[in-house]
Amino acid sequence: MIELVEVSPRDGLQNETAILSAATKVALIERAVASGIRRIEVASFVNPSRVPQMADAEAVIAALRLDPAIRTIGLVLNERGAKRALATNIGEIGLVVPMTDGFAIANQGMSAEGCAAMAERVLAEAREAGRPAQVTLAVAFGCPFDGAVDPLRVVAMARRLAGSPIREISLADTIGIARPDEAGRLVALVRDAVAPLPVRVHFHDTHGMGVANSVAAAAAGAATIDAAIGGTGGCPFAPGAAGNVASEDIAYAFGDRIAGGIDVDQLVDTGCWLNGKLGRASESAVMRATIAARNR
Repeated sequence: MIELVEVSPRDGLQNETAILSAATKVALIERAVASGIRRIEVASFVNPSRVPQMADAEAVIAALRLDPAIRTIGLVLNERGAKRALATNIGEIGLVVPMTDGFAIANQGMSAEGCAAMAERVLAEAREAGRPAQVTLAVAFGCPFDGAVDPLRVVAMARRLAGSPIREISLADTIGIARPDEAGRLVALVRDAVAPLPVRVHFHDTHGMGVANSVAAAAAGAATIDAAIGGTGGCPFAPGAAGNVASEDIAYAFGDRIAGGIDVDQLVDTGCWLNGKLGRASESAVMRATIAARNR
C-alpha cells in the first residue's frame, strides 16, 4: 500500500499569488480529509515577509478540528520555526535539508551543512517534545543554482540523518527535472541505505513526469508520495519550479493501492473550488478528463 500526503495547504499555496484566509485554508484541509486523505501538510513556520502566504500558520492550526487519526505536518526551515511549531498542537515536524549550497542559501540562508546540523538539533528537540519528525532532502535530483547533484551525496546525507530520531526520509525533485529511471534508482539507493526507515517522495510536474516518477519511486520501494490537489504549488526560491504532481492524478494512477482509499471525484471538485479561490485556470489531467466526462 502507498500513503498519500496532501501538501496543497502548504506547498500548494506558498507560490500562488493569491493569499487565502485562514478559514479558506481550514476548509481546504477539511475537504482533503473528506476525500479520504489522512496525512496533510497544513502549514509552514517561515518568515512571513518572505512567504506571506504562510503568515497565519498558528491561526490555521488553532482553528482545525480534525479527528485525532488525521496526522498534520508543519514545515520548518530553522530552529526559530521549530520553536513556533512546537508551541502549537501540530502533529509532526517536517524539516528541509537541501543537497546544494546554492539552494540552501536561497531557501534557508545557510549552507547545506548548516541546514543538516540544524536539522539534527531540531530532530532531538522534537523527540524531547514528544513529536515525530521527518526530513526532506531538497533538490535531490538537481538544483536550479548548482546544477547536477551526485546521488551518492544524497545517499550519504540520508544515512547520516537516519541516525537521528526520525520517522522517514523524503526525496524532493524540487524543480521537476527527474526522469522515472532516475527516480527509481535514487529511491532504491536511499531505501537500502536507511532501511527499515521509510522513504517518501515529493515530485513537481515541470516536465509532466510527476505521475511516472511517483510510480517508478513506488516500484523501487517508496512508501509515501506527496501530492497537491489541482497540481498547485511551486517553490518561491527555486526558479522554474512548476506545481506539484496533482493528488487526483496520483489517486487515479494508484487506485486501490492507496491506503484508506481516496475519492477522486471529491478531489476534482476540490480542485475546481480551489482554482476559483486562487483565480487560476490550470487543470490536472484527471481534472480535465473528469470535467469532460461530466459535460458529455
